[in-house]
Amino acid sequence: MQIREILTLKSDTIYSIAPTDSVASAVEKLVSLGVGSLVVLKNGKMVGFLTERHIVQGMARQGPALENVEVSAIMATEPVVASADDSIDYARDVMTKSHINHLPIMDGNRLIGIMSFHDVARACLKEANFENSLLKRYIKHWPE
Repeated sequence: MQIREILTLKSDTIYSIAPTDSVASAVEKLVSLGVGSLVVLKNGKMVGFLTERHIVQGMARQGPALENVEVSAIMATEPVVASADDSIDYARDVMTKSHINHLPIMDGNRLIGIMSFHDVARACLKEANFENSLLKRYIKHWPE
């Protein structure tokens, strides 16, 4: 199964923030939208990626003063990304090895979506259940 197939089941909405916005405004946005990551856009182009983990790490380093810091100071400037044509197994492996919960999905140089680890787990489970049902059907008709 390809990532592109999973994205068709998700909303096309990509939540974003500007690199000059404060971390406090990013936290407000994450909470109000109920998401764990924001794409950092400048002039319509992705210049970074901000996740809950970046904020927690920033708090550990800077404490409460972090709320007034610009998003650009703590965002990932070269996030791990995947292609829409990559397999869901690739996404699972790269997210696990990189210890990330959100993965920007690119089609060439164009951002087309964000995939969460929950999306990946759901797709893997669906695929495993399908294979399991095929195997059960095959075994049921096994000649004796």
